[in-house]
Amino acid sequence: MEYIPSKLLTTAVDNFSKLPGIGRKTALRLVLDLLKRDTSTVNALAESLVNLKKNIKTCRVCGNLSDEETCSICANPRRDRATVCVVENIRDVIAIEQTGTYKGTYHILGGLISPIDGIGPGDLNIPQLSDRIGDGGNVNELIFALSANMEGDTTCFYLSRLFSDKVNKISQIARGVAFGGDLEYTDEVTLARSLETRTVYNA
Repeated sequence: MEYIPSKLLTTAVDNFSKLPGIGRKTALRLVLDLLKRDTSTVNALAESLVNLKKNIKTCRVCGNLSDEETCSICANPRRDRATVCVVENIRDVIAIEQTGTYKGTYHILGGLISPIDGIGPGDLNIPQLSDRIGDGGNVNELIFALSANMEGDTTCFYLSRLFSDKVNKISQIARGVAFGGDLEYTDEVTLARSLETRTVYNA
């Protein structure tokens, strides 16, 4: 049976343990560490989290997190706006950006098609991607950088059928990313090579 000598401590541990990957032992260790720190440090942490929740924005173009209405990638005139890398979530954008090799823009779907989980195309940010592509030829290539699993492959297939007649080139990152693996856990070298050796999807 768990023993924690304070209700205040218990409440803090309960809240920390709600975070992904944080068990109760880790939560207790974090809370006890915070108790050792000076009040200004704890206040700064609390204020930064409240400020983040209150003021963070979603990029109106790609769905990335941003301090402004348009994220720094979409607002950068040196990025190739004709090339759009389609990813599942923001963690995937971070993973690809850390490779330092990709110079295009992104589109964040916010998930993958998964009928078994009740997630269909209507639950993803596909209409926003369709608006970006339009009929004006603004997007020349779509790169699918989705996790190498059944849901990722299903989503790739659906999107390729949807946009095959609107985009000149549709490609998918190479299978250097092992099947069943999440993109965010792939090392930078493998991920960079997978982008560079991507295969054409709509040939």
